[in-house]
Amino acid sequence: MKILVTGGTGFTGSHLVNRLLARGHEVSVLDNQKNIAYDDLVKNGARITLGSMTDRSLHARLVEGREVVFHLAAAFRRVNLPKRVYWETNVDAMRDLLEAARAAGVRKVVYCSTQGVHGNVENPPGDESSPIKPEDYYQFTKFKGEEVAESFIQKGMDITILRPTAIYGPGDPGRFLMLYRRVASGVFPFFGSGQALYHPLYIDNFIDAFELAMQNPAGRGRTYLVADERYYTIEQIVREIAAVMDVRLKVKHYPFMPLYMAAAIVELLYKPFPADPPIFRRRADWFRQNRAFKIDKARKELGYNPAVSLTEGLRRTFDWYKKNGYLK
Repeated sequence: MKILVTGGTGFTGSHLVNRLLARGHEVSVLDNQKNIAYDDLVKNGARITLGSMTDRSLHARLVEGREVVFHLAAAFRRVNLPKRVYWETNVDAMRDLLEAARAAGVRKVVYCSTQGVHGNVENPPGDESSPIKPEDYYQFTKFKGEEVAESFIQKGMDITILRPTAIYGPGDPGRFLMLYRRVASGVFPFFGSGQALYHPLYIDNFIDAFELAMQNPAGRGRTYLVADERYYTIEQIVREIAAVMDVRLKVKHYPFMPLYMAAAIVELLYKPFPADPPIFRRRADWFRQNRAFKIDKARKELGYNPAVSLTEGLRRTFDWYKKNGYLK
């Protein structure tokens, strides 16, 4: 098939594009920057357009002749990013893209949202019917994007919405790399009990869900949480990383609130500057928020079955970090 992937040079997008290319599909990509996977994607046959999702002139051209659109591009979490940028990219640009896709007769759209629309899950595990409680403007605009998608579903478009949990895997130089580096030091500080729940999603499992959403007609007009087989406490995850790395880890527990107050102060001090602060409240909340979900709906309706376990996923990720010089 002829497929468009927005955000296709990023971590998740590049894995999706490479999977689609390996299946023999013709894949076009729209992204606003050359990320780490850019050269490999070009070598593998992806046709990449560098440009902004907010450039409406690109939409009609890029969806022309496409059968499927995977919409992953988004203004992602930056502490000091203006709200206007989030709204224009995650809401307005999505509406423009769907208008163009509808006019071009695109058969299927898969929209990548986020578990974050549910915020902290007070009675875990949650599911798709759990309260919508976004806790930052990124999460808020991602849910508004879902509402845009719903409005086009009402117009007859075939759209499936996926809400992934915490994505990780080879090629991700972000969130999990911080955990690996801290574990490598031999000491891991927990602010609070370490019992907050966290639901990982290995990248290959997520790409399986994308393919199922594209192929299975049962997903038309539906929304799914996508996650690995099970969730864990954050301390369990950190200790499993230590086991994969063969590190004898010393865990230390500290009160949470001093960290949160310090994060709020640092966040305020950095507000006049374009750079993100080294610590901020959303990052501190990792130590106390519950993110744990059921995946029964995706299993039943899409046939989703996360094949890669936490231990195997962490091992593959560790091997990639070592091979590419992210860990000494």
